[in-house]
Amino acid sequence: MGEVDPAFIQAVEHRPKLKPIEVVDEIPVIDLSNILNPPHKNTQQVISDVGRACESWGFFQVVNHGVPAELRRKVEAVAKKFFDGSLEEKRKVKRDEVNSMGYYEGISGLSSRPISGKHVRSMHEKWKKLAYKLLELISLSLGLPANRLNGYFKDQTSILRLNHYPQCPFPHLALGVGRHKDAGALTVLAQDDVGGLEVRRKSDGEWIPVTPTPDAYIINVGDIVQVWSNDKYESVEHRVVVNSKKERFSIPFFFFPAHYTIVKPLEELVNEQNPAKYREYNWGKFFVNRSRSDFKKRDVENVQIHHFRVSD
Repeated sequence: MGEVDPAFIQAVEHRPKLKPIEVVDEIPVIDLSNILNPPHKNTQQVISDVGRACESWGFFQVVNHGVPAELRRKVEAVAKKFFDGSLEEKRKVKRDEVNSMGYYEGISGLSSRPISGKHVRSMHEKWKKLAYKLLELISLSLGLPANRLNGYFKDQTSILRLNHYPQCPFPHLALGVGRHKDAGALTVLAQDDVGGLEVRRKSDGEWIPVTPTPDAYIINVGDIVQVWSNDKYESVEHRVVVNSKKERFSIPFFFFPAHYTIVKPLEELVNEQNPAKYREYNWGKFFVNRSRSDFKKRDVENVQIHHFRVSD
């Protein structure tokens, strides 16, 4: 199989289609300038747009989001410097069973690590502020007060990572990251101009590429929002295809609540006609189980929110 480990070869039904499909509709791009800057015009329109995107796609992009482009460039430079560095340096922060979020190399050569440093800390704070604003918009779109969900993030466990996808000689056989859903509340993603992220369209199950938009961030709701909303909003499958000619970098920020958070459908959104579809679960235990299972590569299904679904 050349340079691709056979363990990373995708089953035929999950291999990417290299021939581009005709995309009639793409995930929405939402302009946040009216929300972030006075006099805050068309606020209700933005709330409606966010709600529609969450319900139809589970994904959207945001522009005019208040995060300086120059700060992003500096963090991207940090990423490139780290991944261009020696293996010896990388292994100093490698993943293990105790630190399951450390540096690792995975599918098709994907390398990933959590990061620190002045620019990264600044980016983390900017993205956290953006994530709170998005959380408020989602809350409002559900007919709830803007700050309804904020309390769950008082002692948040959020993570910012660097991802590197080197060139892959067999992009028709492998994926950078296989199909999956995000376990947290929200993910804020910066992808470079190479692209590669694909979203599974809810209407027909087709994999739709997310076109890189300059200085935009890609947002997706995770499993926690799906449970909170009692399935009104869905955490949607996505994956990353590899490129045979160019390396790719991405920077995801995973917005996680406090480890002691009990996740369950919000009481305001359930009633006799729309009963709770999930049993409650502890976020910290859920996340630790997922992380350790990912590290050990157990031959059992990873814990998923459907394990907490109430039987009809």
